[in-house]
Amino acid sequence: MSDDKAVHSRDLDKIRILRINRPENLNALNKPTIEALHDAVRKAEEAADIRVVILTGSGDKAFVAGADVKEFSGFNASQGTELARKGQQMLFDAIENLSKPVIAAINGFALGGGLELAMACHIRVAAEQARLGLPETALGLIPGYGGTQRLPQLVGKGKAMEMILTGAAISAKQALACGLVNYTTARKKLLEKCEEIAAELIQNAPQAQAAAIRAIHAGFPRQGFEAEIQAFGKCFGTENGREGIRAFLEKRKPSF
Repeated sequence: MSDDKAVHSRDLDKIRILRINRPENLNALNKPTIEALHDAVRKAEEAADIRVVILTGSGDKAFVAGADVKEFSGFNASQGTELARKGQQMLFDAIENLSKPVIAAINGFALGGGLELAMACHIRVAAEQARLGLPETALGLIPGYGGTQRLPQLVGKGKAMEMILTGAAISAKQALACGLVNYTTARKKLLEKCEEIAAELIQNAPQAQAAAIRAIHAGFPRQGFEAEIQAFGKCFGTENGREGIRAFLEKRKPSF
């Protein structure tokens, strides 16, 4: 069952602002939050008076700092595979394929599943203090919510290889330079900038925008997402994966 308190919704003219509301956990994506986001995105799609969705996080620290590692501690390969498959289908693919433009307002850390969530959106705006990265290899895992596929599409294969294999986070300025985000702005002006973009989007034909979204996505084959799901699941059957998750929960460096 979803947790409606995990996501706050507010309408501004023809814009729906969805705010992930777990600031005490840096807005980490646990199962109830993913389900709440799924419900919120579905409702935005069905709302005839809504033309653009803005997705952001609560607090000053994080957009989404990643998945909630505690939830999949002890998973085996089969459970890991199901985690990735269900999450991709329920949320990340749903956002990417929404017929209405979705803008990610990246107000702080966008790491792991958080960056994958931002990449599923159609346009990304980052606060100047934001940090973005896919640190999963430090846990003995790989990105499991589409990161190995969407990151190369946005920044190119070489930069994606570097970011995923090192697990290092980059600044908002670096993200702008490599095409990972569309704009950067001061944190206090983040939503204002996103609303300006939304106002511009609203001026154009919604059916044409929906068709454009479908056509653009058609140019990127989907087979890689299934390969990622399978590879992500297999990581849970490795000693590296078990050690990485243990080390994270014990707040120490892993021994690979």
